[in-house]
Amino acid sequence: MSVEFITQVGLTSNFGKVTCERTWKWDTRQQPLEDFDLWYAWNGTGTMLRNKMTYPVGSGTCFLFMPGDATAASHDPQQPLTVTYIHFSLADYKPLLPSMPSGYHIVKDRFVFETYLNRYVETMLENTKDSAVEGKMLLALMLMQLKREEDQPALHPADHLTSLIRMLAHRIRQTPGIPHSLESLAENANLSPRYFSLKFKEIMGIPLERYIIQTRIERAEQLLRYNGMNASEVAEALGYKDLSFFSRQFKKICGKNPSEIRKEGFRR
Repeated sequence: MSVEFITQVGLTSNFGKVTCERTWKWDTRQQPLEDFDLWYAWNGTGTMLRNKMTYPVGSGTCFLFMPGDATAASHDPQQPLTVTYIHFSLADYKPLLPSMPSGYHIVKDRFVFETYLNRYVETMLENTKDSAVEGKMLLALMLMQLKREEDQPALHPADHLTSLIRMLAHRIRQTPGIPHSLESLAENANLSPRYFSLKFKEIMGIPLERYIIQTRIERAEQLLRYNGMNASEVAEALGYKDLSFFSRQFKKICGKNPSEIRKEGFRR
């Protein structure tokens, strides 16, 4: 996706995230689309007819509709679709087509893609002076991800598991204040807790429990050193119920008490 895309893309007010009503349908066969539409299903089940070809729709299904596309979609009222849709225009899109993703995808890295989707809707609803610029960048990132996933060769099951566990490890590091249990992480990976624990250590080079503790303590050190928070505030922010236990765990890993690290931060 080139800089040319950023300069040529036009955003519209036709975007959002919605859980479709029980009787929802989407039929543009009598009036095909006049613009582009990035359309993503978060959950639910349904079907999508796009230019005479029918696709199943479920969690992670993504379409990039183009001007002239005719659609007919429906869903199971017992499992309604929740979707994000982003309509946009391109002044002269034909030269850009080789760098754009195809029309149908099952998104692989949903965590990143869904983060972009949510941020797009949020920033466009905020409607600040920078919303359009950020929105264009987020849209470009989403299309780049689809194109990259499309161009990558199919992963061997072992490579897919490695990618999944690294993604979950990144999530732990990103949210150290949230409790992360072996059972919930294993469920996310669709593995038994025992097997997940073994594979996590094999791939990350460290046992899961130690990794969780280490990421929390690394975040604690950052908050003490750079954010002006004291030990009690940091312990509470990171989910510790016992301040003395936090202090002992911190010293065991860092070699210093939380108060010493905080003083070092003040001396910078």
